[in-house]
Amino acid sequence: MASSLLLVIVLMLDLVAFGLAVAAEQRRASAKIGKDANSNYCVYDSDIATGMGVGSLLFLLASQLLIMFASRCMCCGRALRPGSSRAWAIVLFITCWVTFLIAGICLLAGSVRNAYHTKYRTYLSDNPPSCETLRKGIFGAGAAFIVFTGIVSELYYVSYSKANDGLLSNAGDAGIRMGTYI
Repeated sequence: MASSLLLVIVLMLDLVAFGLAVAAEQRRASAKIGKDANSNYCVYDSDIATGMGVGSLLFLLASQLLIMFASRCMCCGRALRPGSSRAWAIVLFITCWVTFLIAGICLLAGSVRNAYHTKYRTYLSDNPPSCETLRKGIFGAGAAFIVFTGIVSELYYVSYSKANDGLLSNAGDAGIRMGTYI
């Protein structure tokens, strides 16, 4: 039977990760062109979105690790009962990891790109510098995949628990019973 406490903890971790990703999308770095006596340069505002993106990735990682430890990553422990629950557990396991990797890549790439600031100056007679910033939607895509990962990982854990409950039948056992001769 699936642990309700584990499902609630994972849900809370995913909600915090989602909230941080949405906040990072709202607080992306922006830039303005500043002017000196003889040069132009880029002036960037707060870099808080980078920390929020990394924090979101860490909460998502904690959620994923918790589910994987609870299910023994589906590769350790005894075999699962054959049936639809096992089939769904396998499909959801693969889907869970794919959505986790996409969310992680979005959050990590967004954090790295948000932290990048151009440091060069141009003379006043040259064109103004290119003040590169993070494109809109990178952290938003990470937040969307956090939701997908949360839903799929919880469904995976429930399917895994259903397939793990009960005993495997020994209907095909053709061994000789020796208990009556003792």
